[in-house]
Amino acid sequence: MSDDIGHQKRALRAELRERRQLLSETARDAAAAGIRVQLDALLEHTGARAVSCYLSATTEPGTREFVEHAVGRGIRVLLPVTRSDGLLDWTVASADGDIAEGLFGLPEPVGELLGPIAVNDVDLLIIPAAAVDTHGMRLGWGRGYFDKTIGSMEGCPPVYAVIYDSELIDEVPREIHDQPVSGVVTPTRTVPLAPRRR
Repeated sequence: MSDDIGHQKRALRAELRERRQLLSETARDAAAAGIRVQLDALLEHTGARAVSCYLSATTEPGTREFVEHAVGRGIRVLLPVTRSDGLLDWTVASADGDIAEGLFGLPEPVGELLGPIAVNDVDLLIIPAAAVDTHGMRLGWGRGYFDKTIGSMEGCPPVYAVIYDSELIDEVPREIHDQPVSGVVTPTRTVPLAPRRR
């Protein structure tokens, strides 16, 4: 990573993290309700029967309502579990699944681990992001788990990043290993994006 790009990424992440922390509980609840509506509509549009998602942390746009609702509708939802080697294991979400603190203090499911290749069986990936630009480039939180996952998949299905409305921006700093997404889901809209070719 060039020092300049690394600095740009750290500065942008810090700004976005601070903005998220300033949101009121009411705003977060409204965002979670909007995310559920948008993700439900995305499932209908894509016809996905198996998806990967994640358990949102307090300051992230809420995905938990969506996960619970999808499981209740018979959708197979895989949730990530971080590993120290930089890869993700996966477990199947259940209606009464337990949650524990993961490797980085974030909420993760407790359940039978399926290994990194389990995600190859999903029809749609729903992933976290700090921001996404209008070319489909995603800025993550700096650990590279989802970039590695997407980059390793053959025939990768559509990938949608969940962000707040203000986090779809003109451009994010990018490096060669950064993976684009197919679109974004915000509390008010779902935006398909045309990723910039490398």
